Amino acid sequence: MTYHFSKTLPLSMDAACARVTEVLKTEGFGVLTEIDVQKTLKAKIGADFRPYRILGACNPGFAHQALLAEDKIGTMLPCNVIVQEHAPGRVEVSAIDPIESMKAIDNPALGGVAAEVRARLKRVVDAL
Repeated sequence: MTYHFSKTLPLSMDAACARVTEVLKTEGFGVLTEIDVQKTLKAKIGADFRPYRILGACNPGFAHQALLAEDKIGTMLPCNVIVQEHAPGRVEVSAIDPIESMKAIDNPALGGVAAEVRARLKRVVDAL
């Protein structure tokens, strides 16, 4: 069972990040955080790594609903979307499948929220 939705794009890293951010907005998500994994690994441990960014996407309405249903759900928020370059001009975008990640939590009240967030993130990836 897969825990993500992915799509490869013929874009540069910066263009792909900008496109992902733009399409996320159409589904009500904003990007709260952006982690440049390549720069962080180089700075912290001297490791060379391919261009790889983690975008922390959040839809405030759904985050609020999830927090009301489960007070520790913040450990799984925001929804991560990764953008990684496999070759110049070949960037893969992957988004978490919230239904799969929520299987670890025994709270049926999260099902509806997870299903709606899943549908929106899937539409984001499909629209890229």
